[in-house]
Amino acid sequence: MALCRSCSILLRNAGHEKLLIIGINQENGLVAVFSTAECGTQFPGAMAMAALGSVELAKRVANGSALEMRMAGINWDYSPDADVNLDPRNPVIGVHPFEDVTHNIADFVCAVSEGLTEANVAPSAKHFPSNGNTHVNSHLSLPRIMASKEDLAAVELVPFKALVEKGVLTIMTGHMALPVYTGDNTPCSLSWKITTDLLREEMQYEGVIVTDCLEMEAVVEKYSLEDGADIIMICHRMDRQQGALEKTYAAISDGSLLLSTLMERGKRIQALKSKFAGTWDKVLSLTVDTEQWDALKRSNTSLAQMAYTASTTVLHDSKTVLPLSTAAALILLFTPRMESINLAVDDVDGILRNSKGWLRNTTGPSFYAFAAAVSQQAVVQHVIYGPGEEIADDLLRPVTSVIFATCNGFDKGAWQLEYLRSLLNKLEDKPLVIVSTCAPYDILNLDDVPGAVFSTMEFIAVRVIFGEVQGGGKLPVQLL
Repeated sequence: MALCRSCSILLRNAGHEKLLIIGINQENGLVAVFSTAECGTQFPGAMAMAALGSVELAKRVANGSALEMRMAGINWDYSPDADVNLDPRNPVIGVHPFEDVTHNIADFVCAVSEGLTEANVAPSAKHFPSNGNTHVNSHLSLPRIMASKEDLAAVELVPFKALVEKGVLTIMTGHMALPVYTGDNTPCSLSWKITTDLLREEMQYEGVIVTDCLEMEAVVEKYSLEDGADIIMICHRMDRQQGALEKTYAAISDGSLLLSTLMERGKRIQALKSKFAGTWDKVLSLTVDTEQWDALKRSNTSLAQMAYTASTTVLHDSKTVLPLSTAAALILLFTPRMESINLAVDDVDGILRNSKGWLRNTTGPSFYAFAAAVSQQAVVQHVIYGPGEEIADDLLRPVTSVIFATCNGFDKGAWQLEYLRSLLNKLEDKPLVIVSTCAPYDILNLDDVPGAVFSTMEFIAVRVIFGEVQGGGKLPVQLL
């Protein structure tokens, strides 16, 4: 809150008439910048919410999260994710979309948009026209999606059409190319055909268009405001932010960007600010009502716990190993060595990367928390496994049961399932629980594995493993 207030003071002192729109990437789930012990509640993300199957609950979660953000001075959220999850190999999308059925996604994203808006936080549906049908990481290179105009209309555009009809206030464009539709490899966020011809003209969208972060390798140093967006997002480097301002000034000076065009886009931004930014008096006098905050946190914590438990999806328990016994138990817990997906995901805990940004040979903070939670139930031996590693013959001898966690163990992460197969050869009859902790595609072909197999899509529900509560989710995706 203090940071938001200080930014507003700086803006007023610089002579601005309108307040700031202060945005955040708070999808909930694995993308939850605001969710820390000191700040917002950790809520389930999109795919976990889809596993619950409740559109109304998705709206309640979005609203609860937005109420917390608004109390801190945040008034714009880069959510909901309206991508259609069509490629299980996708290294970026993963569990961020709700599912792979378009009309269901449309219902969910409209509910989240409404939940945010009702708490006076502007939503931003993303990543137009959809980043779900690719296995290329746009943080590192440019995805090319070979979809025709008819394909897009039938699948990818369905959630966005529903949002446009509902009047969603902002839409974020994505960094993917649609060469069949546009005729070239121009990223959609840079494409006049996508931003203006399709979204503005054909779909008659009148709200604010913002790009995804322009520091992704798919588009870095290639963008200009001539390409159709109202707001360009540059999140990290000051030199690039300054360069963007200088380039915009130069474009107006040489006539490649008309001042009238810039003014038209400015009106849309001013309208957004008028609706969501508030007044100077209210923002500059912003203080936290601790009683109101504590009451909201209590309510949201209860809602989040209920949602997480209900979203946990047990695929099968062929040997009825659930709940795991804690009597005289020594549990062997396997968690995968974490791999880097992209540098744009900040490691706020300082665990995965050192001060130079190098990836450590370690597990992630959520797995350390998982091990700590299991250790409250029984004695735990925690093994961090990696590709190609051997399993010692005597490792399993003293243990009473085994918990094996995967994280995106599909396609490039298939080494995790190879390690699991090696483990099965040594397991004998010890009870086994397999937990898929992210995109659930890695466990969809494990019907022959003895033991319990379940998916959490995000964080591990230890209480389900030990029978304190029952998981009630259903997988919202399938392996095509």
